[in-house]
Amino acid sequence: MNDKQLKNKILELQRSEITEHIIYKKLAAVIKEDNNKKVLEKISADELRHYDFWKGLSGKDVKPDSFKIGFYVAAARILGLTFAIKLMERGEVNAQQVYSKLIPVYPEVGNIIRDEGEHEQQLINLLDEERLQYVSSMVLGLNDALVELTGALAGFTLALQNTRLVAIVGLITGIAASMSMAAAEYLSIKQEKTDKSPLKASAYTGAAYVLTVLFLIFPYLIFTNIFVCLGLVVVNALLVILLFTFYISVAKDVSFKKRFLEMAGISVGIAAINFFIGLLIRNVFGIEV
Repeated sequence: MNDKQLKNKILELQRSEITEHIIYKKLAAVIKEDNNKKVLEKISADELRHYDFWKGLSGKDVKPDSFKIGFYVAAARILGLTFAIKLMERGEVNAQQVYSKLIPVYPEVGNIIRDEGEHEQQLINLLDEERLQYVSSMVLGLNDALVELTGALAGFTLALQNTRLVAIVGLITGIAASMSMAAAEYLSIKQEKTDKSPLKASAYTGAAYVLTVLFLIFPYLIFTNIFVCLGLVVVNALLVILLFTFYISVAKDVSFKKRFLEMAGISVGIAAINFFIGLLIRNVFGIEV
């Protein structure tokens, strides 16, 4: 690494440290639990100290990355602190590799590496968020809505061949199924006698189900071509699977590819089967709408 590359790398690390200092400071400001707030404030202070170290080497002030700050703070507010922090920590893997290369030049970097290791452990101990405790309930509602309603809409589309009618029948079916799933989850959690609230678990299940239902049926309220609508249902289902799988893979440290292919395969497979079932029912019973 020549002098120019080294200088650019130092400035890059310097910007990263001041950016993370501000992110952790802002995250600490929205946390209500005192211990977690103190952990984030300490990490923020450490990141500022790291910034000062790199500033001493570069001799320059560096502006933070405003987009990254806004993105992670918004992610924490919308998707939860756990998701935002774990997504941020993924980006720090590359920084650790750079730090290792700089140790021969600046032995003091070893202290920064030690601090980052401590931060990781502190964050692992900190991350215990309610929405993750109920993630299994959300998965239950989401999975059932994707599998059941994607398949049902495929069958309704071929059997009824009227987009507005398909939307109405799909909505009624979806709402009824969401209530059934929420009730089943309530009874299941109550019987297990865990720390989770049966009422909250059922609410997460029902909410995930209803939101998925609304997202899947809205093409039928906009377009009149049944095949366009059916195609958009499949696309919407895959999009929901993609986004939710990414969330789970980050928040719970599980394989994205395996979970995505599994959920997508089941949903699309069930939809294809019901597509032909709907066609068969229409021909056998001579349905004309």
